[in-house]
Amino acid sequence: MKELKPLNIAVLTVSDSRTLATDQSGNILVERLQKAGHQLGDRLLVPDNIYQIRAAVSQWIANTDLQAILVTGGTGFTARDTTPDALTPLFDQVIEGYGELFRQLSYTDIGTSTVQSRAVAGIANRTVVFAMPGSTGACRTAWDGIIQQQLDSRHQPCNFVAMVTYHPSYA
Repeated sequence: MKELKPLNIAVLTVSDSRTLATDQSGNILVERLQKAGHQLGDRLLVPDNIYQIRAAVSQWIANTDLQAILVTGGTGFTARDTTPDALTPLFDQVIEGYGELFRQLSYTDIGTSTVQSRAVAGIANRTVVFAMPGSTGACRTAWDGIIQQQLDSRHQPCNFVAMVTYHPSYA
């Protein structure tokens, strides 16, 4: 059996009302990524502000020591929910199936309210970025149902690990 390639993963919480001390959604993501054998590369909390979100994620995308970024919060339809708008221009490629699958999985739990989720994902500078709603349930759904397998180098037939850990100098 193949061995797990641990990744360095950053966690960003987007919220106007939480602090790192009260951020249960971020805590769930940190616990799950560490339980899966990965390392927490960094963790931040920023307000629902398109430019602060974009600035934090841009710095992480430029950091070659990070392979993945998990963003929780700001994916709804209120005027303050700007996470997808902040992230999408940064993507070199959009992972369209992520949002589709997230909404399919969350339909079981929240029914048609899932259409109000703008969960998005993409690749930027060989870094995979997954954004999900800010609820603890949404973080569990995204990690357990999609992200964990896609960040596991042993998952077949494909995963994102080879893409985010490949360096041209190794070729």
